Amino acid sequence: MTGAAALLHDVFGFDSFRTGQEEIVRAVADGQNVLAILPTGSGKSLCFQLPALMRNGVTVVISPLIALMRDQVRALQEAGVGAGALTSGNTPEETNAVYLALEAERLKLLYLAPERLAVGATVGLLRRIRIGLIAVDEAHCVSQWGHDFRPDYLRIGKLRDILDVPLAAFTATADAETRMEIKEKLFHGVAPKTFLHGFDRPNLHLRFAVKNAPPRQILDFADAHRGQSGIIYCGTRAKTETLARALHKNGHVALSYHGGMTSDARRQAETRFSREAGLIVVATVAFGMGIDKPDIRWVAHADLPKSIEAYYQEIGRAGRDGAPAETLTLFGAGDIRLRRAQIDEGLIPPDRRAADHARLNALLGLAEALDCRRVNLLGYFGETEVRCGRCDLCDQPANVVDGTTAVRKALSAILRTGEWFGASHLSDILTGRMTDRVRERQHDLLPTFGVGTEFDKRGWQAVFRQMMGRDLVRPDPERHGALRITDTARPVLRGETAIRLRHDTIKASPPAAKALVRNEDAPLLSALKAKRRALAETAKVPAYVIFPDRTLIDMVKKRPHSLDDMARVNGVGMKKLDRYGAAFLAVIQGDTPATEHPARCKLAGPSSGLL
Repeated sequence: MTGAAALLHDVFGFDSFRTGQEEIVRAVADGQNVLAILPTGSGKSLCFQLPALMRNGVTVVISPLIALMRDQVRALQEAGVGAGALTSGNTPEETNAVYLALEAERLKLLYLAPERLAVGATVGLLRRIRIGLIAVDEAHCVSQWGHDFRPDYLRIGKLRDILDVPLAAFTATADAETRMEIKEKLFHGVAPKTFLHGFDRPNLHLRFAVKNAPPRQILDFADAHRGQSGIIYCGTRAKTETLARALHKNGHVALSYHGGMTSDARRQAETRFSREAGLIVVATVAFGMGIDKPDIRWVAHADLPKSIEAYYQEIGRAGRDGAPAETLTLFGAGDIRLRRAQIDEGLIPPDRRAADHARLNALLGLAEALDCRRVNLLGYFGETEVRCGRCDLCDQPANVVDGTTAVRKALSAILRTGEWFGASHLSDILTGRMTDRVRERQHDLLPTFGVGTEFDKRGWQAVFRQMMGRDLVRPDPERHGALRITDTARPVLRGETAIRLRHDTIKASPPAAKALVRNEDAPLLSALKAKRRALAETAKVPAYVIFPDRTLIDMVKKRPHSLDDMARVNGVGMKKLDRYGAAFLAVIQGDTPATEHPARCKLAGPSSGLL
């Protein structure tokens, strides 16, 4: 077997492993069963791709989406590694080429979708060829408790038993319960060596905001990151199309993506997003898990996600290159009611329903957090030693007040009206507003009528929203969304527990986009990107397959003078050095005319420009 360090440098172009990679690579290469949980962007794919080159036989990679497989296969082939994929998106010629390569023993990695394991011929094929390892990407998809459950992932454990080879499973999002289920379903009682290297993505800035003219909030956020690639997640298909049109009218290059589109239209959208810089995709959650684009600079949620795992998985698609990236999540009382109703009305067992409510509670606790969001988020995954400085509440601490008296008034209004009304009518009672409904029900005679004049109706609705966020009250689907008190609220009613609330009047402006290099280096980075784009269009591959932004930025910083210097740039392996080294070196040395940077064009006059 070739040494890990030599392969890391010669094939993948890296001088050193990232945190946690080396020990995982060693364990997988030694044939141990492995479960590894690493944050998105920490290089999980290398942890099975590199051992595949060190071990005898073919490594079978089970991966959830075609786009993910095709991107990884392209990148491996560019690095000189024998890799192929058998997917429903293959042309007959592509499938035939994979079979011939397997027969000639030229492949080291074979990518398969989990659905393909349901075809008997696939298992027969794997039995005939020499399989040395099974690698499972996005292993959380095996969990029926999780947000991305794929039934065919349940076949992987049986495949491991049939082939009798080691299995390595990887994911970025798995709480303790999901980790237990992964071990049970994939490893069938054989305890894998588990690596838990933390969930923190310190380059992601976390921000939540209460919905207040949400289309405008999203447009303002997109304007603050104009020209940068981003994803906007929406709760409905119709909203993706409406918001994409609004972005287009506002001067952005944007397209929608949802499950109602044809497979060809979705594939075209994925291809455009992977290859075009500055494109915005407005999507349902059907988009993203298979996208390996490293330079997504921002992710926004126009609606509240369905769980804290879903939230972290979706924002994790930003900043995979390690550079700063921004996130924004909008939420409101309507989102909370919808998510509660989806859980309560779903055809699931009671224990699963309780677990889903708990997961939603964790997300609502993050949305209504009174202090650092990162502490709240990582605490859910069991991490306690957390340092932040990269969230809206660390940027500007929340304005927090003692809300115990207000909450007790609200709970009293709910009880005195028999838990039959929603936040709007209850707010009318508390503010002493004599509506037809109040008069008809004689709720103006209640002791709670008019006791809440410290807030207007909008203020009380914000109080009820925060109470829903703390799971003090829940909408009852059988009573058309009327608020019912939970057991969590009982100590508050009895005066045993105090409640703090946030004021909702703080409106922070969207953070400014951050420069990846110094101003004086921006023209060279633009020129290198132009060269990369030209090479990518010729090869018909995404730009980052040639080199990711991280590598171009390292070229700018190191400014190599020779091919030997270029070989020391992070991400330049021997194959890519031979194929692209001279072309990029020519740009750096000025032999290829560099494009003018936009900042240069704004300077007044040629002398200023030269200066």
